[in-house]
Amino acid sequence: MDTGELAWAITATALVLLMTPGVAFFYGGLVKAKSVISMMMMSFGSLGLITVLWILYGANMSVVGSTWEFAGNPFSDFGLMAADNEGLVGSAFGATFAIITVALISGAIADRAKFGAWMVFAGLWATLVYFPVAAWVWGGGWILNLGEVMGLPGVIDYAGGTAVHINAGAAALALAIVLGKRIGFGKGMHVPHNPPFVLLGAGILWFGWFGFNAGAEFLNGLENVGLIVVNTLGATAASILAWMIVEKFKDGKATSVGAASGAVAGLVAITPACANLTPGFSLLLGFVAGIVCALAVELKFKWGFDDSLDVVGIHLVGGLIGTLYLGFFAIDTGLFTGGDFGQLITQTIAALGVLIYSFVVALVLGFAIEKTIGFRVKSEDEVAGIDTVVHGEEGYVLEATR
Repeated sequence: MDTGELAWAITATALVLLMTPGVAFFYGGLVKAKSVISMMMMSFGSLGLITVLWILYGANMSVVGSTWEFAGNPFSDFGLMAADNEGLVGSAFGATFAIITVALISGAIADRAKFGAWMVFAGLWATLVYFPVAAWVWGGGWILNLGEVMGLPGVIDYAGGTAVHINAGAAALALAIVLGKRIGFGKGMHVPHNPPFVLLGAGILWFGWFGFNAGAEFLNGLENVGLIVVNTLGATAASILAWMIVEKFKDGKATSVGAASGAVAGLVAITPACANLTPGFSLLLGFVAGIVCALAVELKFKWGFDDSLDVVGIHLVGGLIGTLYLGFFAIDTGLFTGGDFGQLITQTIAALGVLIYSFVVALVLGFAIEKTIGFRVKSEDEVAGIDTVVHGEEGYVLEATR
């Protein structure tokens, strides 16, 4: 690794790390004012806990020596004592992905989760799900080698459609089921308390996402960095437009929260595909993701699960769209771009494998925590707002009321 590649690796690591505070602002603006501290603390809790676990053993678990190995030996280099300079930089970059994947899940349980229970879940889920799945997708595991095993094109997941977004979205659905509906759950009952926070969070995420998608190019000599950057920009922009168009036709007005949500949906969809689509097909992907995700966030009202901040509708659905879209339009191997059904087959198997595994483990963990230490706060605390009960703080303190 030359000095330029090393500098980009460090820069990309910082960019991706910043994305988790971006998630905190994005989610924090969407909840009610008396739950904003609780919501943002779940992201910062992930920053602290998952970083420590990754350095201790998570980085070791994310690399395997054979295709069908579940995960790497957590004690092979406990605490990264033997890693060299480049290995340490790569480990730091990988840590930021683990952190944000866990933080994304928290949006499904906004306004009603105990912080301690969340931290227990976060640590267990990262250990049992994220670290092994990272090994499957990027660390030499079965998803990385699926194409070779089946005699088909290899699975494409450049930056985390399966490992990050489908993974987090499936776990979010499981926790939404475990914790149940918020009091007063229904369309229009819970209004975002601070749309500027939502826009700020989306802006920080978009900024950091250039490190998220293009960061790993330090391993490839920055060969495809131009394509990745343009695709990350274009798909996101197209998704914003598409989401606002859906809102205008459906509700009569395009909203700031909708624009921010559209940006995130586009970012999610382009994540697995950023290095394997031409810019025109990236624009189309963003437009499709914006439309489908804007409609998908309404499913929770029809199907009766309270995914508070639309982690399922944006991250699970958007991750599936981006992952499966490659089966049709990936450069040279997509069904309509020179290939056959092979790419779609491997993409589908990878997506469903991660979805099912993450959902089942998260469901078991969630129910176990709920039945032991309790995962959901008392009803009266939920109604009052959980910031003061859980953290002893208020998000907004007016001088005249002190």
